[in-house]
Amino acid sequence: MRRGTSEGAASRRERQPVGKPVAASRSAMAEVVLPAETNPLGKLLGGHVMHLVDVAAAMAASRHANSYVVTASVDYIDFRNPVNIGELVILEAQVNRVFTTSMEVGVEVFSENTLTGERLHTTTAYVTFVALDEFTRKPKAVPSLVLRTSEEKRRWREAGERRKVRLALRSKESRGK
Repeated sequence: MRRGTSEGAASRRERQPVGKPVAASRSAMAEVVLPAETNPLGKLLGGHVMHLVDVAAAMAASRHANSYVVTASVDYIDFRNPVNIGELVILEAQVNRVFTTSMEVGVEVFSENTLTGERLHTTTAYVTFVALDEFTRKPKAVPSLVLRTSEEKRRWREAGERRKVRLALRSKESRGK
């Protein structure tokens, strides 16, 4: 062992991964809306949108953490406009904020009419993931988030507010049991 180092220092370094920019987590996916995924009105099923949101968000969280991730909560999902059969459904996800072992991922969903090129914002969601160690399957520390733009800083602040509300609700629920 080199002079001035200890196992404790090495262990602390392992627990504090190097920061990564938001751009490293950005993930996108798209698919054509087919009849099997629609309701009788020809609109994409909300449950299918939620599934796609979870997949896109997991991709962003996994890219940031470089590890397995599991969904811990969905704080918010808002359906603004329907997605029609035959249109593209496009999802864009990125990590908004990291905590010790968890991350909030924001997902925006768009529909695109391939005949006209019209693109509509259809859904917004915020999903929290926990990073897991590949061997122990226990929560592990995730890299800090390097913020570069005013938009990234705004998302970071807003994610902190959502976390306060989420934890307050969880605390209130546990006291009521």
